[in-house]
Amino acid sequence: MKAKTQKRKMPKANNLGALLGAAFIMATSAIGPGFLTQTATFTEQFAASFGFVILLSIILDIGAQVNVWRVIGVSGMRGQDIANKVVPGLGYFVAILVALGGLAFNIGNIGGAALGLNVILGIDVKIAAILCGIVGSIIFLSKDAGPVVDKFTKILGGLMILLVGYVAFVTNPPMGEALYRSIAPENAKELVFPTITLVGGTVGGYITFAGGHRLIDAGITGEENLGEITKGSVMGIVIASIMRVFLFLAVLGVVVKGVQLDPSNPAASAFKHGAGMIGYKFFGIVLLSAGITSVVGAAYTSVSFLKTLHSSIEKNEKYWIIGFIVASTAIMAILGKPAKLLILAGSLNGLILPITIGVILLASKRKDIVGDYKHPTWLLIFGIIIVFIAGYAGLGALQNMQMLVH
Repeated sequence: MKAKTQKRKMPKANNLGALLGAAFIMATSAIGPGFLTQTATFTEQFAASFGFVILLSIILDIGAQVNVWRVIGVSGMRGQDIANKVVPGLGYFVAILVALGGLAFNIGNIGGAALGLNVILGIDVKIAAILCGIVGSIIFLSKDAGPVVDKFTKILGGLMILLVGYVAFVTNPPMGEALYRSIAPENAKELVFPTITLVGGTVGGYITFAGGHRLIDAGITGEENLGEITKGSVMGIVIASIMRVFLFLAVLGVVVKGVQLDPSNPAASAFKHGAGMIGYKFFGIVLLSAGITSVVGAAYTSVSFLKTLHSSIEKNEKYWIIGFIVASTAIMAILGKPAKLLILAGSLNGLILPITIGVILLASKRKDIVGDYKHPTWLLIFGIIIVFIAGYAGLGALQNMQMLVH
């Protein structure tokens, strides 16, 4: 029997609010401190040709996300429950992998948010980390945390886009060159690795499931809501991509003038060179917003995967989420930024993506999961291509994990 999820009819305005909330929780989960550093580093390395990487990764991200959200939405089942249906026991394995990766990334997210607060107010990083953990926890103390999370991610997500857009305008990047190289890049072979990295960073690990699981909690499921589910999935990628494009242009406007970015914090130095001290303070606000929204997204989604392990987790979901944030904050405050843990998190994400997309594609053809829904052939083919690309990245992830053992 196909698992049924209780649906509630919602007015169009509420549906749009929940869809935007799901799109923003996915997008802001992707836009973490690593997203900022990664984009700035690759822009300095490849200049205008990095626009091609962004364009190609957007296409691949949409393919991955639409596949996942449609199957989750139609079935009304969370990713780990779908995995258990396809291969009994696999869902538990995926849930544990996602939670471990989410915890490790959350330590980095807390650290990034703390650095942002340090830039804005000059507060000691460890104290700032504790403050950020408290803010993240407070969000989940309300009786109905879902709409609070939606509003929080929408406000801070919108703020980030506005601030980075302002810096992109001030640095005056070569728009014509950026557009041209987005279609005709230099040294295309060298752009394979950054493309895979961007895809993994935008839809890898827990990220692509963040919005899909939020839709289930909002009651937007079933084939009758398929159009809205697809719209929401594309919106999530578009929001993250607008941020990526603005950040690329902001950094490009600096590096084309021959400025060498500080390798310890390339995005911060780009903002400072491009827009002076106000740009540096804006970066602090962006970093704080990126970190804290990623903390919320990672904690919410990781615990939504753990719900399957025991009924008490579902009953006490918000306390588990708060515990997840508290644990991340404590590790960050005590140990500082554990580089090995972050490498391990990246490795786990590299392993999760081909497994989860592969499971979703198998599920799309299972009547006991999706009923009479017919998954489009072009989406299936698109998904298979992404599994191969993600699998290639997963080999690199295994090498990273071997390095950690030795």
